[in-house]
Amino acid sequence: LGSIPPVTLNLIIVNFIVWLAALTLPKIAGINLNYWLGLHYFAADDFNVVQLITYMFLHDTSGIEHIFFNMFSVFMFGRTLEAVWGGKRFLFYYITTGMGAALVQEAAWYFELRSAISETVALYGWEQTSQLLNNFITVGASGAAFGILLAFGMLFPNAPLFIIFIPIPIKAKYFVIFYGLLELFFGVSGSMSSVAHFAHLGGMLFGFFLIRYWKKKGIGGGGFY
Repeated sequence: LGSIPPVTLNLIIVNFIVWLAALTLPKIAGINLNYWLGLHYFAADDFNVVQLITYMFLHDTSGIEHIFFNMFSVFMFGRTLEAVWGGKRFLFYYITTGMGAALVQEAAWYFELRSAISETVALYGWEQTSQLLNNFITVGASGAAFGILLAFGMLFPNAPLFIIFIPIPIKAKYFVIFYGLLELFFGVSGSMSSVAHFAHLGGMLFGFFLIRYWKKKGIGGGGFY
């Protein structure tokens, strides 16, 4: 653990602690953290602005895959970014891309649900419609993780990445482009609808503009793409 810089290490630890809490609290205290702190649709009764931050420290509790792969990405790429940027700038980037992902997810929900909401309001009224909207929740650090991946690809575009089942290295810039296009396809096509693909793209989008801004100001370090 000594080789992992402090912000990266603490992000991983905090995420796993919160995951364990979300896993056990419903059983011992009847508290559903993912419901109360997960990101709700902004028009829902249970939406709270703090969810724009808290949702990214929560993960699916039905299995360990969600948190494992997100934290593995933070471990693999976050430690390098923190070494380049320093802890404060890396944490700022992490939170910013996570919040950006949340905002893009809210926009995606708006365009996806607006016609259905109008029809439901006409049939049942706003109060019941708002209660139904409480069922739209997303959790996870995936937006921030995708932002980290994007940053690594921009700062170290020619770094070789070895992907499982692919026996040859892929340059980071091509991997990021491929992953971004894949998420866009899934989001537009509606494939794997249980995954917040537009939130992933939102993390990459906010990360891109933040890094370009830093580059323009001559800060942030790295090679840049």
